Amino acid sequence: MPVISTSAVRRTALGAAGAAVAGIGYATLIERNAFVLREATMPVLAPGSPTLRILHVSDLHMMPGQQLKQQWLRELDRLEPDLVVNTGDNLSHPKAVPAVVQSLGALLARPGLFVFGSNDYFAPVPKNPLKYFKKDHRRVYGDPLPWQDLRAAFTERGWLDLTHTRRDLEVAGIRIASAGVDDPHLQRDRYDTVAGAPNQLAQLSIGVTHSPEPRVLDRFAEDGYDLVLAGHTHGGQLVVPGYGALVTNCGIDKSRVKGASQWGEHTQLHVSAGIGTSPWAPYRFCCRPEATLLTLVGAQPKRPSADTGFGISTSEAVAR
Repeated sequence: MPVISTSAVRRTALGAAGAAVAGIGYATLIERNAFVLREATMPVLAPGSPTLRILHVSDLHMMPGQQLKQQWLRELDRLEPDLVVNTGDNLSHPKAVPAVVQSLGALLARPGLFVFGSNDYFAPVPKNPLKYFKKDHRRVYGDPLPWQDLRAAFTERGWLDLTHTRRDLEVAGIRIASAGVDDPHLQRDRYDTVAGAPNQLAQLSIGVTHSPEPRVLDRFAEDGYDLVLAGHTHGGQLVVPGYGALVTNCGIDKSRVKGASQWGEHTQLHVSAGIGTSPWAPYRFCCRPEATLLTLVGAQPKRPSADTGFGISTSEAVAR
C-alpha cells in the first residue's frame, strides 16, 4: 500500500480548511449582498389578455443598518411594476420598521398585496443548523416584533393585507381576485376563512402565502386559483452545484425551492428565494438574494383533445 506522509496529510487538511474559510467568507461577505433581479414570464392570463407585471418581494429580514440592501430595494421602483406582492418576513429587528418602509419607498404608492411571515411576528433566534433537516423540530420563538406598526404603514399607503381575507382589485385594466392566509410555518393558516372559488368575473386569481406548504397550495389549486406566490425557503440558502438546495424548510420538494412551477392541473406557483437572511445565519451560497419581476401573459389556447377510443382524452390519460 502507498505510504502517505504526515506532511502531505497536513497540506491536504490545511487546503481543505482554507477552502472552507474562503467559502464561508464568500457566502457571508459577498454573495449575501449580491442582490439580483430575476425575471420570469408566466402564461397564466386568458389568451389575448394584456400583460401584467408583478414585482414579487419576500424575506427582507431587515436590520436597521443594512444600507446596501436598503439602497437596492429603493431602486426597484424604477421597474414600474403594475402590482407589488410581498410574501412576508420583512423584519429581523424591533427597530427595523422605518428601514423597511423607507426602502420600499415609492413601491408603496403602487397597488400592493401582502401577508406576514414568522419573522414579522417574532425576532429570529440562534439555532442549530442541523435542525433545518428535521421537519418536526421544536420551534423556539424570539421576542415579539412590531408587526402591527408595519401593517399600519403598509395599509395607510394603500397596500391590501390578505391575511385570511379575499380582496378584488383592478390593476392595469385587469380585474384580479386575491386571497391569502397567515403563515403556515407557524401553523397559523386558516384556509377555511377564504375557501371557495375566486370571483368568476375576475380575469386573474392570485393566492398569497408566506410558506409554500403543500396543504395550503392544494387548497388554492382545488379552488381554481391561477397563480400562488410564496417565499420563506430562501431558495435553500445553501446550494450545492450539481445537486441543488440542501433543504426547503417546509413541505415542498427541493425542485420547487425557488422559481416557477406547476401545482396541479391549473395553478402556477412562484416561490421567491428572498432578499435577506437571518442575522444568525448571514450567508448564501450559489443562491443570490433576489426579487422577481413576473410578466404575466396570455396562455396559448388549448388544442382539442384527441379521442383515444378508451373513453378519455389523450391529455387526460397523460395527466393520470
